[in-house]
Amino acid sequence: MPRPVRYGLVKNRAERGRAAVPANTALLMIALRVALGALLLLMLAPLANLVAIVPPAAALAVLAAPDASAALWTSLGASLASVGLASVLGIPAGYALARGSERLRGAGVVALAVPLALPPVAAGIALLGLVGIRGPLGALLAAHGVTFVDSFGGVILAEFFVSGSVVAIAATAAFSALDPTLEDAARTLGAGHLRILRRIALPAAWPPIAAAMLFAWLRALGEYGATSILAYHPASLPIALVVALSADGVPSALAFAEAFLGLTILVVGVATLVRRPVA
Repeated sequence: MPRPVRYGLVKNRAERGRAAVPANTALLMIALRVALGALLLLMLAPLANLVAIVPPAAALAVLAAPDASAALWTSLGASLASVGLASVLGIPAGYALARGSERLRGAGVVALAVPLALPPVAAGIALLGLVGIRGPLGALLAAHGVTFVDSFGGVILAEFFVSGSVVAIAATAAFSALDPTLEDAARTLGAGHLRILRRIALPAAWPPIAAAMLFAWLRALGEYGATSILAYHPASLPIALVVALSADGVPSALAFAEAFLGLTILVVGVATLVRRPVA
């Protein structure tokens, strides 16, 4: 015969289980907050120390020097050009991948992610092997008076190679997340692919794409590895920072670093506002 179930014993076990749940939850929340605090401390402590030991006036004074000012304008011009090229190519490419087959989309995203994962110095060497004066493309261009080595165009190319995929990958994800019924309805009304992209898909997907453009610009602005291999001259701002560290020591480099920090905070703040949904 089966044993009779004692109601009091079952009730007591259930009550103990319910009592243990809040205790376990409290311990879990404490552990999560400790992990969050440790992460923030490790990430923000160097930045807070930088702000504390370098007066803002020192950062502005460093950027006002002729060499640093020239490097700043080189970085701004090259990074904006690289992000412009990345956007002109990446947004249509992302739309094509999003509306293609799943296999094509997966293969395309993986291929676009490879330059982002490649070490910057290795990326610069790969570019040098292609567009250097002895490379297959570089020799052809040099015969017509075009060179990317130690040129402003080389700075743009290096920054584009290490950051341009960000826009295409973000555009692919943004277009893939859209409701396809909107585009289907537009097609039934006679709208073509270009009109659908321009009037429906792009406005709906714009916030994450715009944020990706800002982050790609920030990545291009801070690029050093590939640029130092392909186009050390004209000096960009990261190269000027390394030169200042070698020539003038840590105090001058810290001022450069604080200038970069201020620009980074500005871009991240703008990207956050752009991604915020409109009420």
